[in-house]
Amino acid sequence: MIWTQQVLVSLCFTVGIYIFGSGTKLYVSDVQVVKPVVSVYPAASRAHLEGRSSLLCLASAMFPPLVQFSWKRRKDSGPLEDVPSAEGEQLQLRESGRTAAILLVHQREDSRYKYRCSVHHEGGAVEAPTEPAPPLPSQHQVKLLCLLYTVLIVKSLVYCCGLSLLMVLRNKGPSTI
Repeated sequence: MIWTQQVLVSLCFTVGIYIFGSGTKLYVSDVQVVKPVVSVYPAASRAHLEGRSSLLCLASAMFPPLVQFSWKRRKDSGPLEDVPSAEGEQLQLRESGRTAAILLVHQREDSRYKYRCSVHHEGGAVEAPTEPAPPLPSQHQVKLLCLLYTVLIVKSLVYCCGLSLLMVLRNKGPSTI
């Protein structure tokens, strides 16, 4: 006896995004793969006061919108090395059309490392231009800035009081004795 099996395969091509289970996504599209545009910026934060600095790596204008970030560093003209996990923390933010990674680096004030962000994408890896970590302000610089702001506030108060005094004397008119 011969058993015959017929298999009918039906393929339905639909453009869309399907999500399976815990975050696995399948992109089916007729759109070409587009590499991301990658930029690195110093991120503003209060962490400077605690001996840390932060860098922001932004990947945008890509399809599909799935990327992975990696950070490397170089001291002066030395070899490129991975950032040790003990010396930095990474936070990723995703929103439609762009993904950002913030690297929070624990470093001393005299550090001479330059950091590089690499973005791994289906279209290939893209590296951002090398950016130095933002310099940490010294205690002396912070004290000078506080003194400058104090002088500016006192100057504004003296100017305001002087104008008020002139207005009062002008409105009073000439005195008759």
